[in-house]
Amino acid sequence: MAKVILEHVNKSYTGDKGRRVHAVEDACLTIEDREFMVFVGPSGCGKSTTLRMIAGLESISGGSISIDGKIINDIAPKDRDIAMVFQNYALYPHMTVYDNMAFGLQLRSYPRKEIQTRVQEAAQILGLSKEMLARRPKALSGGQRQRVALGRAIVRKPKVFLFDEPLSNLDAKMRVQMRTEISKLHQRLTATMIYVTHDQVEAMTMGDRICLMKDGRIQQVAEPLEIYNNPANMYVAAFIGSPPMNFFAGTLQPRGGKLWFIEKTAGEGKDGFALQVDDAHAAKLADRLDQTLHLGLRPEDILDHAPGAEAPPGQLLRATVELIEEMGAETMFHLKTAAHGFIARLAATPFGGAVPVHPHGGFSATPMEFLARMDRAHFFENADTAAFLRDNGSLDHEKWQAACRKII
Repeated sequence: MAKVILEHVNKSYTGDKGRRVHAVEDACLTIEDREFMVFVGPSGCGKSTTLRMIAGLESISGGSISIDGKIINDIAPKDRDIAMVFQNYALYPHMTVYDNMAFGLQLRSYPRKEIQTRVQEAAQILGLSKEMLARRPKALSGGQRQRVALGRAIVRKPKVFLFDEPLSNLDAKMRVQMRTEISKLHQRLTATMIYVTHDQVEAMTMGDRICLMKDGRIQQVAEPLEIYNNPANMYVAAFIGSPPMNFFAGTLQPRGGKLWFIEKTAGEGKDGFALQVDDAHAAKLADRLDQTLHLGLRPEDILDHAPGAEAPPGQLLRATVELIEEMGAETMFHLKTAAHGFIARLAATPFGGAVPVHPHGGFSATPMEFLARMDRAHFFENADTAAFLRDNGSLDHEKWQAACRKII
């Protein structure tokens, strides 16, 4: 068994003027035996620091980390029975591939025959030929070097594999190939793996669960589709998904026995759009009347609507086109309402190809009609800006988004 448990783990440094800076704050997480856990978040969010504390490469300021029920806070990295794969491969340039893979076992005085067996097994798993084992790292491509780094970890047969952004130095095509290889490796080894990345595509496609971090704090831990469909706050909703979720500020008002979301506009004389709240959501939002909320709609939940065609009641969204990006299989429409910019992901030829293009370039200012999938809408709280400024000293937009919790 290789269950990893983080209990109230903290990592802080002394910054300018003696101020304490928290790199990781009160991290509580259980990584189950044989699970593939992915830490994801922007640069500086604390994901690599958390991984390095598990590895023993960073000291812990507070809390505890355990593997197999044994607290490892004060155990040396070499005695934690973990193997780490780094971003820069960390191969010895003067050694052959075989020697790079065997070196860790040689330091632990494993018998030569067992070392040879383990290296050959790892080479077979990773598709490293006998001829390649005789090369030095400089004679290998980036993808091959990463395979060697993986092989060096595999031969150890550790309780836990740790990956610190291992694919970030590879080109796009090789990244896709290697993330597939690592996923297959997890299925074959059935080992506990912890993987750090800033790439949400890697997180969504590789992880059994995702741990999303921001400013040293865990924002949400869930399976990929759960974190996509039910984000905990506006920050998670904006981070997971490409293009990100669209947000519209507005208020809820009753009209004709139904609940409607009314877009909030900045100036007088500008009419915001009105969308009918789905009946399944209305009961849970009934106590939020006249409060400022945020409506969240994924780009794929905004559909094209042929002019003159019948539309479901309360789902018509009018907006002007600012930019069109044709991606082949799909088209991205950058749009503008009275107060908000947003993106719609549509089929390759939406509206039957009838997009109003201005004869001198650009797009017609005439509003086009779209359908909003209100049955797939999300609603978020509006964190009090004045209180946020009072508590934080400045308005960091992403921190403010993290304070805007999901209602439904």
